[in-house]
Amino acid sequence: MKLAEFNAADHAEAADALRPCIDVTRWVDTVAAARPFASKEDLLAFASGAAEPFTPDEVEAAMAHHPRIGERPTAATAEASMSRSEQAGVDPADAAAAEALAKGNREYEEKFGRVFLIRAAGRTAPEILQSLNERLTNSPAQEDAIVARQLREIAVLRLEGLITE
Repeated sequence: MKLAEFNAADHAEAADALRPCIDVTRWVDTVAAARPFASKEDLLAFASGAAEPFTPDEVEAAMAHHPRIGERPTAATAEASMSRSEQAGVDPADAAAAEALAKGNREYEEKFGRVFLIRAAGRTAPEILQSLNERLTNSPAQEDAIVARQLREIAVLRLEGLITE
């Protein structure tokens, strides 16, 4: 979507365009209400701090839309397509990496009660696995802060790919 179209859209259309980036209503509404943006850079800068901080309920709701690292969603939604693209560095044919990620995902879920989340775009499976293993040593409070940051990074990255000048 072009920035001019996003700026000119009614609130509901703008919100619908933003929702695949992160399904946090307060973030979506805050960004949509701040239009018009003079440039894509202004939009991204605003979006990176919008609705800061996310509440624990917002984080948990947004997390419901994220697949496990190494498991590519098959749905035909914009969000699923974005997730498949973001995980391009994780080769599903690499059985050893897939097994290690699956094991790490299980350990993470047992410890923190949610899926492991990382901005996967531009990262390889070994880099993701290293981060996963490092984060398994975190406390729940440390991990809560990291997950909120990762959600925001993913949202802005998705928004960057969604909006063109």
